[in-house]
Amino acid sequence: MSFATADLCDAHEDQLTLGTLRVLEPVFRLFSRAAYFSGPAVTLSVFEDNALVRATLEEPGVNRVLVVDGGGSLRCAIVGGNLAQIAQQNGWAGIVVYGCVRDTLELDEIDIGIAALNTCPRRCQRRGAGERDVPVRLPGALVRPGEWIYADVDGVLVANEALDETA
Repeated sequence: MSFATADLCDAHEDQLTLGTLRVLEPVFRLFSRAAYFSGPAVTLSVFEDNALVRATLEEPGVNRVLVVDGGGSLRCAIVGGNLAQIAQQNGWAGIVVYGCVRDTLELDEIDIGIAALNTCPRRCQRRGAGERDVPVRLPGALVRPGEWIYADVDGVLVANEALDETA
């Protein structure tokens, strides 16, 4: 089913007012073929280290969205073409990275959604540091594991639970 984040905001203004639907600050760009994506969040908190990102994406995604708090670092990429392909093969709906991606030509061929701050050609470390399934603060909202992510070219939304996309 397709949706537009602008339409979701219009249809769920009451939830925006209550804070059960939040809009991330408009700092994220899409880097994939997918025009939109949604699903329940799996959260990671890492900094310039993508070992935990890879380990998580190697699991069955079951149409979930991996939300990575990379601390907003612009010094290296947390996700690139190889990890995006792993995510697609394992059934993830998308990835939101509060940090950078790389291999954008490869990402353009990926059918899952990928949103990030920007690109950086440098890869990050693989030390295995970080935390999984913890609340992460992204610009504009706190994202808790299991909350719903809706993303398209207009922005990224966080909802306490799944929204009626036909409303």
